[in-house]
Amino acid sequence: MARRPAPLMATDRIEDPRRRLRPIPEMEDHGPDGDEHRRFPRARVHLRFHCRVGPEDNPRFQASLTSDNVSVSGAFLNSTFFLPIGTQLDVRFRLDEKEEVNARAEVVRDERPDERGQGRTGMGIRFIQFDGQSEVALARVFLAPRLRTFVESYLKTRRARKLQSELDRVVDALAAWELLQVTQPEDPWNPQGREEE
Repeated sequence: MARRPAPLMATDRIEDPRRRLRPIPEMEDHGPDGDEHRRFPRARVHLRFHCRVGPEDNPRFQASLTSDNVSVSGAFLNSTFFLPIGTQLDVRFRLDEKEEVNARAEVVRDERPDERGQGRTGMGIRFIQFDGQSEVALARVFLAPRLRTFVESYLKTRRARKLQSELDRVVDALAAWELLQVTQPEDPWNPQGREEE
């Protein structure tokens, strides 16, 4: 009969990720960006987006635009021209030399300078579909430091140390993460649901 792993003890402290799921502070974007109904935090990162409408071999439109900010749900692209709201386009951008994100997106709004020429100009896009699970690479921008901290903490627990295989430890850490999300259900992605640090 297999022995049951020991339950977590009070001394087996695991960092609570609820207050940590956000971009690193120097990347966090609190600037004006339309309605605050987003589900994911955004990071102020300037990435080169290659945008295309239509087939790759014969596009009706293509441009290279720089992002003002990015989240797992979308981005704001700096631009002096505008596509109609609702336009669907294919976007491709690199997070680093190894990671590329490919997605289908939709233009959801545009911003134009005021009558004095003040303010930013560009388009907000919402990601609709990702290719090749490239959304995982994007989510890592936000989650990797916090997940790494959580997993490192969890792997020091008595329970995790008793597990023999690396795969069992990974599955156990994922189960612990999910359990924490269920037992402490505040949405860590929602800026309104986060406590200020």
